Order: sequence, then structure tokens, then C-alpha cells
Amino acid sequence: MERVTHVVFGILLVLLTLVGTAYAMQGQINVNTATAEELTMLPQIGEATARNIVDFRTANGEFTSVDDLTKVKGIGQAKLNKIKAYLKLEGKSDFEPAEPKPAAKAQAAAKKQ
Repeated sequence: MERVTHVVFGILLVLLTLVGTAYAMQGQINVNTATAEELTMLPQIGEATARNIVDFRTANGEFTSVDDLTKVKGIGQAKLNKIKAYLKLEGKSDFEPAEPKPAAKAQAAAKKQ
């Protein structure tokens, strides 16, 4: 019985962590106007993938569908599914990450100096 309690508690802890993370991120990034630096605020988007998005957009014009991001090197359907809710094609970007990535924290600290 004690083991079942531990398993149930563990599952609840994981679910609460996931829900808390999902609600901590707010807004969306306009992939047609965002800089590479702004794109790196998205979960699972590093500097190389962010540059690939900007380079693809520069070479091919604005994205007409968020699904077109799968044409960018480094973005498959699984990754797109994880970030799709935070993307848009028009309007001003208003995305607020749950917590800045380590690289973003270092850049922010460097700007303060």
C-alpha cells in the first residue's frame, strides 16, 4: 500500500510540474518578424534553429502557415507540436517565457554591466 501511495504521489507531482510550466509561458511570437534572439526564448529552440528560421524566412518570404516551419532544418513535426501554441503569423510578439534560458540569462546580465 505504501508503494502505491508513493507512485500516485510521484505521478501527481509530475503532472503539477507540467501544468505549472505550461501556464507559466504566455503569449506568442510572430515568426514572420521575430529575431533569432527572440526565437530562442521558445522551448526547444536553440541559437542554430533560430538562425535557420530567420534564414529560411529571408530566403523564402514570410511563412503563410505555422506548419511551414517543418520545412526549416531542425524543426520536425514533434518539435513544432510542442511550440505551436506559442507561434503566430501576424501582429506583435508578446511571448513571455516561463524562465529565461541560461544563455538568455547570461546575455541579460552582460547588458546590465
